[in-house]
Amino acid sequence: MRRRHPLPRIWLMTDERMGDALWRAINRLPRGAGVVFRHYSLPLPERRTLFARVSVQARRRGLVLIVAGRDWLGRADGTHNGSKRQGGLRTWSVHSRCELVEARRRGADLIFISPVYATRSHYGARALGRLRLGLLIRGNTIPVVALGGMTASRFQTLRGLSLHGWAGIDAFL
Repeated sequence: MRRRHPLPRIWLMTDERMGDALWRAINRLPRGAGVVFRHYSLPLPERRTLFARVSVQARRRGLVLIVAGRDWLGRADGTHNGSKRQGGLRTWSVHSRCELVEARRRGADLIFISPVYATRSHYGARALGRLRLGLLIRGNTIPVVALGGMTASRFQTLRGLSLHGWAGIDAFL
């Protein structure tokens, strides 16, 4: 896989809960960060329109833009969770060792492992915590991004686990 950009260490995962705060969150990202555009529940025409707006903002701010889902929304720097509609960076969500093996088998360039801590987007799910996260990624060769209740300060507490970076939703709101 040939990348046009360095692999981001900070990521924003978008979703419908963000509403208009999406724009503030994008503006809070440092140059070179990444955005995974999800918004799965929007009707396709609205999703395409919103993706086009996010794409313009991402290009203007020097962000890497990944698109999730099976529908073609427009040009992006890659895809999330196995969509094969375009090339570029391939990212994958992982919650277990089996999913990690599957992501590797499918050629993921970067994996998001969650939930590291309790989070609204995985309400009630058992958080991995530092120990289980470390065991899950032991021996892994794909860059890992911690997701789920993450903030910049929480990421610092995970030093020593060979994580590539961190991602969040609420951390940027």
